[in-house]
This record gives sequence, C-alpha cells and structure tokens, in this order.
Amino acid sequence: MMNLSHILKDLPESDLSGNQNLEINGVAYDSRQVKPGYLFVALRGHQLDGHDYIPEAVRKGAVAVVAEEFKGIEGQVTRVKVGDSRKALSKVAVQFYRSPFSGMNLIGITGTNGKTTVSYLLESILEAAGAKPGVLGTITYRFSGNICPAPVTTPESLDVMRFMREMSDGGATDVVMEVSSHALDQGRVQDCPFRVGIFTNLSRDHLDYHKTMEEYFRAKSRLFVSLGKSSPAYGPHAIINADDPYGRRLVSMTKARVWTYGLDAKCEVLGELISADRTGIRVRLITPAGSIVARSSLLGRFNNYNIMAAAAAGLALNLSLETIAEGIARLKVVPGRLEVVHNHRSLTLVVDYSHTPDALLKAMQTLRPYAEGRLITVFGCGGDRDRGKRYDMGLLAGEHSDLVFITSDNPRSEDPLSIVKEIETGTKKSGLKLLAWPVSHDHISGGYFLEVDRREAIRKAVSLADQKDIVLIAGKGHEDYQIIGKEKRHFDDREEAAQAAFERP
Repeated sequence: MMNLSHILKDLPESDLSGNQNLEINGVAYDSRQVKPGYLFVALRGHQLDGHDYIPEAVRKGAVAVVAEEFKGIEGQVTRVKVGDSRKALSKVAVQFYRSPFSGMNLIGITGTNGKTTVSYLLESILEAAGAKPGVLGTITYRFSGNICPAPVTTPESLDVMRFMREMSDGGATDVVMEVSSHALDQGRVQDCPFRVGIFTNLSRDHLDYHKTMEEYFRAKSRLFVSLGKSSPAYGPHAIINADDPYGRRLVSMTKARVWTYGLDAKCEVLGELISADRTGIRVRLITPAGSIVARSSLLGRFNNYNIMAAAAAGLALNLSLETIAEGIARLKVVPGRLEVVHNHRSLTLVVDYSHTPDALLKAMQTLRPYAEGRLITVFGCGGDRDRGKRYDMGLLAGEHSDLVFITSDNPRSEDPLSIVKEIETGTKKSGLKLLAWPVSHDHISGGYFLEVDRREAIRKAVSLADQKDIVLIAGKGHEDYQIIGKEKRHFDDREEAAQAAFERP
C-alpha cells in the first residue's frame, strides 16, 4: 500500500482532479487485473485502447485513474490526466515498487539475433562469479530457481519493476534483460538505469511494426542513447558488435564507455575461432585484460559473437577472464537454440528458433558441414507479421538445403496456405522443384514439399531421414504452442520430432 501523492511525485506536469491522499493497494494497466483500492493506468495499444476500459476499471474498484483523456466515467474517482500514459506508467511503476533496481546491476541486451544466448551465457558467467542473477528473457523470467514462462520478451514497465522488486527482495545482485525493439519504442524500459547495454546485430525483422530498417534501428539505438542519461553513478558501458554496420553507427551515438567486439583486430574484445565441431567451439578471447581460451558446448561459428558479447560484458562488470571462461564452459545448452532432440532412432534432429532470414541462414550454415547425407529443413513464417521476409527465407532454405518442407509457424489470423505460397515463391527461385507426397524412395533430394500441417511436415521429414541426414526444424524453438486464429494450442517441435522418430520402426 502506498499514498497516491507519493506514487505520482515524478509526474509534475499531470493535471490531478480529486483526492491525492488516497492509499493505493495496487496498480494495473489491464482492467481485468483491477481490484478495490487500485490505481488504473489506461494505455493505448495497437489493437485495443485502455481508455475504453476505464469505466470497467472503476466498477471493479479503481479509486484513481491515470489517462490521456476521460469520458464516460461515473462516480467518485481521482483523475490524473497526462500527455503520455506509457511514460506515466513507467514513472508510477518505479515509485510503487520503490526503485527496485537500486543496488543491482542492470544489463540490457538488444539486437535481432543472439539476445537469448547472450543472456544465458551472462547468467552462467555471473553464477560462476558467485553472483545471484535474475533474467527477464524470451524463454522465461527466472531467479533463484523460480521460473515462469515469458509471454513476451520484455514485459510492460509495471511488470518489469514488479519482477525486479521480487528479485531485489530475494537478494539478486544483477538483472539480465533481453530488450526488444517494441519495448524500446514503447518506453517499457525508459526508467531502467542500465549499467551495461549490449548490441548483438541488426537484420530484417519486425518490419510489420517498424516499417523500415531505419526505424527498426532507431528503436534499438534508444537503449544506447539513454545510457548516458539515466546511468548509475559509476558510469554505464556499451558493448557493441563493431563488425555489424549498425553497430559501428551506434559507437558515436552513446555517451557510455564503449567496448567493441568482433573479428577485426581493432576491436577491444577479439574472438579468434580455434575450432568448431559437433562438440562445440573453442575461441581465444583477446582483451584489454589479457587473453584466454574459452570452450563452449554451443554449436556454430556464429556463437563466437555471442561469446564475445558476454565476455565483454563480464569485463565491464569487473569480472576476471578466468571466471568468464568458466561461466562460458558451464553452459551446456540454450533451449530451442540449435537444440538436438534425443530420439528413438538416434537421428540428428535439431530444433532452432531461427525465424529471420539471417538466423535461418546461420542455422543451416552451422549444420551443413555435419551432414554426411542431406540437410532437410522444415520451417514456416508467422502470420500477421513482416511478410517481406517470407520470400527471402524461402530462397535461403532452397539454396542451403537438400530437401525443404514449407509449413505453418504461428499463422494467427492469416490463411496458413497463403503464407506457405508466399514462402514458396522464394524456394522456387532457388531452383528446387516441387515434390509430391508420397515419394518413391526415402533418399529423394533436390526438391521441396508443401505441407500446411506442421505436425505432418515434421513427421514426413523425419520419416525420410537416416543417420547420415540432419533434420532442422526452424522457427519456433523453445515455444510450446502454436497460434491458429485466436486459439493458442500446445505444440512443441521437440516433442513432435521425438514422437515422429518413435513412430517409425
């Protein structure tokens, strides 16, 4: 419980009407979560407008409302008019949850690909250092054995502060946070005083929301521009991939102390790849603190970049190279990231979250050298999302696979077949030929199948594979659901792949 006047103290330009000395029991931005004595903050969304739900919030017991406009409200309720409800929610959250970040290191990771892997690496490094990290990421929000599924990569500001308060009360020393472009654009982390910001890379994604790559980059850059504005007393650090052209632009956009990483000898943290095979990779890290060989169980040359990013962040947090290398070695797998599925037939079945052209290409390039036979790729594209990448992903899959099964991902409100057909235009361009099911023999190659049912696509792909082949099931990774229309159904690529292998003798 907290006095309303205290909660609103960082909103000096707000226009308050009513009693400001109310005792507030809780804060909500979803009217369904409102309870008696709550403060309701009305947010404008892309599909719904929280202002339409103010009357419902009041009926459910809200005693105060923060909004950009008021209409149709009856009864005694304190009204707080603001220019931007999202910005106001963030300020309100900081006060209500008593600046939960105080005393903790906040580490924000942004970029198109690699965020989740870097977060797992950093978590492992911090644990090796004896710290107690919490993580807010794409797969889960977790701390000290407490784990909950993550509905979105970066939650609303109110939820961010609530989770951090729970972590702080539990003794967390650090919070590692994956920061999405949507979150940055919508101001969900605008009041988080990050000590370290990490940029992984930027390639095509989310253009259904951002419209252009420049707008997408501008959203990502906000994390680094803000580092010099809301920084802790000891100064913030920006960890930037200098091999990425957008990363090089970021270097001059932040006031933070910059640590560049990459393969260029001019980078402060340089990763020389020693080896990459089925057991993982070995990297020689060359840094201002010296050099060390880091061993990782993660597959793929591209993970060299994720290791460099995590190592640079560790150095910015004053950790030793030995501790950093130990943490890297401790991490055995990242869920849904080139995750090998153990199965009845001992096939090489790999599930990966790659849902962008760049990520799919890297996954295929990683697996190709290990395929003694064929690389069989199963993938689709999400509905109601960036349509422009469908052709690109279809083309890349055709160019780098021996067999392709084009199927559904999360079609949402779109017709699954229409999505598959858009992907097919790219696969046709690659030179692969459309094949019909059933096939005359298992060792067919050089073509693609259309199978809208994802379960069937996985079953068919696995049925064709032998011990020399690799089956890549891409797009959903750790997700254990599929969204068809408005229905969210249980569906896990790992379970489906294992079951498909079990069904065939």
